[in-house]
Amino acid sequence: MPLRLEDYALIGDTQSAALVGKDGSIDWLCLPRFDADACFAALLGSEENGRWLLAPSGGIRRVRRRYRPGTLVLETDFETDTGTLRVIDCMPPRGREPDLVREAVCLEGHVSVRMELTIRFGYGSRTPWVHRIDGRFTAMAGPDALTLCSDVPPRLDDSTLHADFSLSAGQCARFLLTWHPSHEPVPSPIDAATAVQHTEAWWREWSSHCTYDGPWREQVLRSLIVLKALTYSPTGGIVAAPTTSLPEALGGVRNWDYRYCWLRDATFTLLALLNAGYREEAQAWRDWLLRAVAGEPEEIQIMYGVAGERRLTEQELPWLSGYQGASPVRLGNAAVCQFQLDVFGEVLDCLHLARRSGVPPREEGWGLQRHLLDFLESNWERTDEGLWEVRGPPQHFTHSKVMAWVAVDRAIKSAEQFGLPGPVARWKALRARIHAQVCERGYDAGRGSFVQAYGSKDLDAALLLIPQLGFLPPGDPRVVGTVDAIQRELCEGGLVRRYDTHRSEDGLPPGEGTFLACSFWLADALTLLCRLDEARTLFERLLSLCNDVGLLAEEYDPRTKRQLGNFPQAFSHVALINTAQNLTSASCPITERPHA
Repeated sequence: MPLRLEDYALIGDTQSAALVGKDGSIDWLCLPRFDADACFAALLGSEENGRWLLAPSGGIRRVRRRYRPGTLVLETDFETDTGTLRVIDCMPPRGREPDLVREAVCLEGHVSVRMELTIRFGYGSRTPWVHRIDGRFTAMAGPDALTLCSDVPPRLDDSTLHADFSLSAGQCARFLLTWHPSHEPVPSPIDAATAVQHTEAWWREWSSHCTYDGPWREQVLRSLIVLKALTYSPTGGIVAAPTTSLPEALGGVRNWDYRYCWLRDATFTLLALLNAGYREEAQAWRDWLLRAVAGEPEEIQIMYGVAGERRLTEQELPWLSGYQGASPVRLGNAAVCQFQLDVFGEVLDCLHLARRSGVPPREEGWGLQRHLLDFLESNWERTDEGLWEVRGPPQHFTHSKVMAWVAVDRAIKSAEQFGLPGPVARWKALRARIHAQVCERGYDAGRGSFVQAYGSKDLDAALLLIPQLGFLPPGDPRVVGTVDAIQRELCEGGLVRRYDTHRSEDGLPPGEGTFLACSFWLADALTLLCRLDEARTLFERLLSLCNDVGLLAEEYDPRTKRQLGNFPQAFSHVALINTAQNLTSASCPITERPHA
């Protein structure tokens, strides 16, 4: 059975990523990019669906692991009765083809070691042909091939490669796994030892540009490294997570493919990068956004592939049993077809922030924004599926209307601050109409709170963003009432649920964990309300949920004390970075601050 999510660590080369377990097993890897077919899919099934184990063969007394400082080079130490083994894992910055390097080093005593490589292409559905060429083994099926080069000669047993060997103090065994198209010759191997050194140096150089120097620097830098690892470097797109179908409730059906790029993440991601000094990555993200949404406004999607692909058809993979039995396992995401008003606000907010922060403008940027605004002007009163992509009936979601207001507001500010042409007077009238409608229909005076949708009595954690977005000032009684209501009714164990799945009609069986990004938003809202002690206490509680190597999933269950949802989750780490920035300089909303 796959491990708890907390027991996995991430390695990656900014084009794909793998999850490495505390037991020394790599249980998830898609090659050659994040959304390609998995060649190791044990995470969503069993070891028969593909994995790569490298660990002591005997009993293990203790496991400790860490990343080398400022890097994504993972070290796992296994203490046994006879000695200590260190396994070093990394994916070097990519040359022509992706590589994965593993080193087994005996630190003291002597250790018996087991290596077991089971390759299953097609998400665990295809058993490859395995053959030996020039001392290397190559596994091949369809378009994919993987070649293993190792210091220890493995044996082939029923399409799985095995090696059992012993190491004494100071001895090392290295393994190199390289993907390549099956129709091409096997590439020449890189030097594994040099590759680890180069990978460490590459990440250290990147980390050295972090400008955040507040009290939570270590956690912020680790989250920035996660964001960089989840960036598809050829295009600048950032995937929400490197995984699919990790459940939002153990054994449940809320299992989605997150290996795509969401527009909802746009502004917060740009903020996180800019405020930490990563302008190049911020510009690449902005450029990806402009390319992805190019076209007619009515064709805009809530998510895209890493290169801007639009067809992300959802299907189920019945041969996989799901993470610890949570099924179905899904490939693709049907939410791509939903209409969500909030994405217009996300796009215009992100582009305005980029312009205001000095990111060099693109010629087509303002024309695109005006085009989107023309569409929004006659469509903002439509129902939609909302930020949380409900699969129930469309509604007039309050947050969606607020984001429509944001779109118009940022267009007005762009025109006024940068002298850009546009019908500003007409936009101001539209902004006022949207604001008035939201305050009239999205606010429940009896409850003293904004509500999830017009006419609803339910709450929504996205309403915590109202003061951050500038829709109302933090001290407005309606904002204070909303924050207090969410604390009373949506919190469990001090953490925030997105909404009450037992009350809201979202088209799915009820039940999910608390949502970590929303919990960070509550800390932001408390900061803006000058309730700094509460905000810091909540933030420290959230930091305590990070696993031993600083990673967060999408959700957390306070009852089982388990991380839930796809892992690691960019949205959670973006929120961590921004909340740390917010608390470090708590004088004004983070969205209104100058950027490095």
